[in-house]
Amino acid sequence: MHTFGLVVFSFIAAIWVFYGIRGAYSAANLPWIRDYEPGEDAARPGISLLFAARDEEEKLPASLLTLAALDYPDLEIIAVDDRSQDATGRILDDFASAHARFYALHVSQLPSGWLGKSHALQEAFEVSTGEWLLFTDADVVFRPDVLRRAMALAEQQNLDHLTLVCKVEMHGFWEKTLLTFFGLAFHLATDAHSVANPNSRAYVGIGAFQLLRRSAYEAIGTHRRLAMEVVDDMKLGKLVKQSGFRSCVAVAPDFISVRWHAGARNIIRGVTKNFFAAFGYNVAFALIGLTGVFLLNVVPFAGLLAGHGWIRILSAIAVAVALCMHGGVNAMNKVSPLYALTHPIGAAVFCYMIVRSVAVTLWQGGVTWRGTFYPLKELKRGIV
Repeated sequence: MHTFGLVVFSFIAAIWVFYGIRGAYSAANLPWIRDYEPGEDAARPGISLLFAARDEEEKLPASLLTLAALDYPDLEIIAVDDRSQDATGRILDDFASAHARFYALHVSQLPSGWLGKSHALQEAFEVSTGEWLLFTDADVVFRPDVLRRAMALAEQQNLDHLTLVCKVEMHGFWEKTLLTFFGLAFHLATDAHSVANPNSRAYVGIGAFQLLRRSAYEAIGTHRRLAMEVVDDMKLGKLVKQSGFRSCVAVAPDFISVRWHAGARNIIRGVTKNFFAAFGYNVAFALIGLTGVFLLNVVPFAGLLAGHGWIRILSAIAVAVALCMHGGVNAMNKVSPLYALTHPIGAAVFCYMIVRSVAVTLWQGGVTWRGTFYPLKELKRGIV
């Protein structure tokens, strides 16, 4: 039994050392938007900024003000009101009447075979004119010069697709505990630095900011390829890489921010549709992922407290690396590094969210998103 324990804790420590080295290398080599000077007006390619909004009356005003302040010279902004039940449509119409480069579309009915968000973005694309497309969300806040800097990076590196890591606004203990761990899990699950390597299969797509060359978007099949894909943002990045286009992840916490979900309950509810989808609606994959999260993020803390000899030493190595990486996520989001100490709590709740997502999806036989129920059979057929 002692030998088995040593094998398990050696494996856990080795995994954390590997991810620690990879994370440090990635952090040191990922491009930062702040390092790219805003391009001049001359010969700037046109950009169409596209987003879908459903029942966003609380967050829209602040987001729209930052959109109005974007200083990119050739920019059109197309927003789609996706069957909202609140004042979202009126807010978009009022903003469109006051800003010449802003256009508001309205979707009253959702065609069969489509998720609401994917359909809305497809509608926006079909009336857009830009050489480049920027897919974003209705609650994202931009700094005025971010588009100039992003385009400067895309042109210097000859990219077809650029996605940005943004700052997530967090308030209160539970939001910071859950969202900082979520951010760490995202970085562990993706290999952001390798995305720029055309020989790597790594891909990333972050919903807050995906800048994509129009010709590349059309070549991958537009959002018609993502019509029933819940994890549409990540899968957009996947399609780009699979089709041989150049993609890159850059860091921009001082230029883009988003208030994702307010409060622990909304965070847990908000990811119910996502987590099982991320495992391809495969129960075996979900169980493997659940086991991995628990072993790597909860067990080492137990070993540090209750273990002896080499088990405690190996646990200490794993915990030290985990806390350092968690602290890095906190620093990017301007959260106290002390929240790294909530790591096992965030991990335990993360495990619960996986279980909840699987259980709810199987119990309901599908997911409800943006007021529409989608059967599991249809969702499985739509996986990219």
